[in-house]
Amino acid sequence: MRVLAVVPARGGSVGVPLKNLEKVGGTPLVARAVSASLRAALVDEVVVSTDHPRIAEVASEAGARIVNRPADLSGAAASSESAVLHALGSLDEDPEVVVLVQCTSAFIDPEDLDAAVAKVLAGEADSVFSGMETYEFVWTGDGDGVNHDPATRPRRQDREPNFRETGAFYVMRTAGLREHGHRFFGKVAVQPVPARHAVEVDTPEDLEIVRALAPIVDEPLPIDVDAVVTDFDGVHTDDRAFVDSDGREIVAVSRSDGMGVALLKRSGVKVLVLSTERNPVVAARAAKLGVPVIQGLGAKHTALRDWLASEGLDPERVAYVGNDVNDLACMALVGWPVAVPDAHSRVRAAARVVLSTPGGAGAVRELSDRVLAARPAVSDTTPITTASVTARSLAASPAPVRIGDSLVGPGQPVYMIGEIGINHNGDIEIARRLIDVAADAGCQAVKFQKRTPEICVPLEQRGQIRQTPWGEMTYMEYKIRTEFGLDEYTQIAKYCAERGIDWFASPWDVPSVEFLEDMDVITHKVASASVTDHELLRALAATGKPIILSTGMSTLEEIDKAVEIIGTSKLVLMHATSTYPLPPEEANLRTIVTLQERYGVPVGYSGHERGLQISLAAVTLGAVTVERHITLDRTMWGSDHAASLEPSGLEHLVRDIRIIETALGDGVKRVFPGEEAPRARLRRVTA
Repeated sequence: MRVLAVVPARGGSVGVPLKNLEKVGGTPLVARAVSASLRAALVDEVVVSTDHPRIAEVASEAGARIVNRPADLSGAAASSESAVLHALGSLDEDPEVVVLVQCTSAFIDPEDLDAAVAKVLAGEADSVFSGMETYEFVWTGDGDGVNHDPATRPRRQDREPNFRETGAFYVMRTAGLREHGHRFFGKVAVQPVPARHAVEVDTPEDLEIVRALAPIVDEPLPIDVDAVVTDFDGVHTDDRAFVDSDGREIVAVSRSDGMGVALLKRSGVKVLVLSTERNPVVAARAAKLGVPVIQGLGAKHTALRDWLASEGLDPERVAYVGNDVNDLACMALVGWPVAVPDAHSRVRAAARVVLSTPGGAGAVRELSDRVLAARPAVSDTTPITTASVTARSLAASPAPVRIGDSLVGPGQPVYMIGEIGINHNGDIEIARRLIDVAADAGCQAVKFQKRTPEICVPLEQRGQIRQTPWGEMTYMEYKIRTEFGLDEYTQIAKYCAERGIDWFASPWDVPSVEFLEDMDVITHKVASASVTDHELLRALAATGKPIILSTGMSTLEEIDKAVEIIGTSKLVLMHATSTYPLPPEEANLRTIVTLQERYGVPVGYSGHERGLQISLAAVTLGAVTVERHITLDRTMWGSDHAASLEPSGLEHLVRDIRIIETALGDGVKRVFPGEEAPRARLRRVTA
C-alpha cells in the first residue's frame, strides 16, 4: 500500500453532540469523508479511527476499515496525529504517504485530495494542507494588524494572497510524521480549495450552513435504486390547485416528468405514487403515467412498507421523493430519501438528495435521469457498474462497432456470421467447404470454437465412452481429436483471406484467448456458456479487441456483471436462447429491444432454430448481426448439425435479410415515385 487515508471520528464532540453522525445532503459526515477518500484515485485504503460503535458501523458501510481507538486517545485533548499514528500501528508496514481527512469538512473534492497526494509522491513537498485563498485583513482582539499595516490599505490586486487552513485534509510523508510527531514538517505546501468547500463544522450554525450549501455544492451523483416512490402534491405538481366553479381541481404537471417515468419503467425500475389525498386528478395522472397509485392514506409509511414487502424490494435500494412533513416517515424507511428544493426545512434536512428542480417543473425527470445514470452506461470509454441503463441509451442509437472492415450497428448492413463452430468435425477440408458456403452466400464472417480440452472438459466427463465416426473413444479423446491447432488455424486464416471473409472464434479458456491473439483475430466471441467465466472475460477485455457477447442461458444480473467487466466501448451483444433446436415459443425476440435499451450497445441475434422466419423477424426488430450455425448436411454426425442451416438455407437467409434491409427504409413518411401515377388517377379530393 502506497497511500493510506485515516479519518479520525471519535464519538465525543463539544459543539455538536455526535457530530460525525450528523447528516449533510442525507449522508453522515463520517460517510462523506470516507466516500471522498475512496473516490480519490491515489488513495489505496481508507481507515476510520473511532471509539463509537455507531460511527464504526456507518463508516464500515461506507467502505472504510475500522480501527478501534482506545479511551486514552479519544478524549477532547487527544490530537488527530495521535489517532493517525495509532492507526498506522495496526498495519504490517507503513505506507509511503498518509492522509489525515477530517469529518468536519463536509465538502472534500477527491481531485483536490489527489493533487495534494501527488505533490508528496513527486517529492515537491513533505506535508500538504488544504487551504482557501484569502485576501482578508486579519486583526487581533487588541486592534493590531496581523497580516497588514493598518495605516496602509493596498488594493486586493496589489496584494499577495494568504491561505486559510480549512482543516479538510493533510497529506504527509509517513516517515516524516513518525519522526516529528506532527503534521507539519520539512517542505510544507498548500493545496488550494474553493471557498464553497471551506466551511468547517464546529457549531450547530455551521451545520445549518453546510446543509443549506449541500444541494448547490454536491456533485449530482447517480442514484442506484430499484424503485422510485413519489408523493404527488408538491412533487408531480407545484403544490397548487386550480378550482373551477363546480369545485373540480386542476393541477399543472410537467411533460418531462412523464418521459422520465417512462424511461424508468423501460429500464426495469419500479415506480409508485403515494398520496394522502383521494382526488381523481391523482388517479388520472397515475393512469396516464402507467404506474400504480395508493391514495387517501392516513399513514403513508405503512402503505409504503407493505408495498416494499409485496414487491420484494430492499428498502435501501429505494428512493422516496417528498416535500412536506407527512413524508418524513416514508423517507426514514428508504435508503434514498429525496426532497424537492422548496420542501419543508425538516424534509430537506432529512434528505440524502435535494433536487435542483421544483415539483411540477421537472423534479421527477431530474430524479429519473440520476437513477438512469446509475444503470449501464453507454459511454464509449467507461465500463458500466452493476445493473443499469442511461437515458441516452434510450434516446439515441448505439454507436456502431468496427469489426475488421465492417461497421456493426444500427444503420449498417446486417453483419452475417456463418457459425462453423465444431461442425468441421476436426476435418480441415470440411472447414474449407463451410468457409466456401458462407462466402458464396454473402456472409461477412465465419466463426469457430477454440478450447483447451485439458481445461474445458469436466473431470467427470473425461473418461466417458463415446461412439464416434472414428470408432469408440473417451470423451476427452474425442474433444482432442476434433480440436484444431496452429496448423489448421493458419490454413483457415489464409483461406479466409483468399475468399475475402472475416474469421474469428469463441475461446473457452484463457490459453485459447492467448492462442487467438497470436493468430491476430479481428474480434473475439463470448459463448453463452462463458458469460459467468469472469477470468475469461477479464482476459478478453485486456486484448482491447471488439467483443461479441452471446447472452443465452443468462439472467440480466449475470449479463450486467459480464458487461461491467468487458465495458461497452467495443461491445456487441447477441440475443440468444440456448435450446437446440430452438422452438418458436422460446425465441423471445423482443429481448433484442430490451438488451439495446438496457446497455446502449448494438444488439444482434444468434439463432439455433430450424428455418429462417425467426432470424428474419430478428432483423425487423433491430438485430444488427445474425449468426447461424452452418453445415454441409444436417444429418452429419455431431451435436450441432441438426440446428444448423445447409448451404441453400444460408443463401436464402442472407438474400432475404438484404431485401428486408431495403424494405425497412428510413422511417420518413413520403410519397414515392411509384405512387405518383396512382395518386393522380385515384385521388378524388386533393388537399
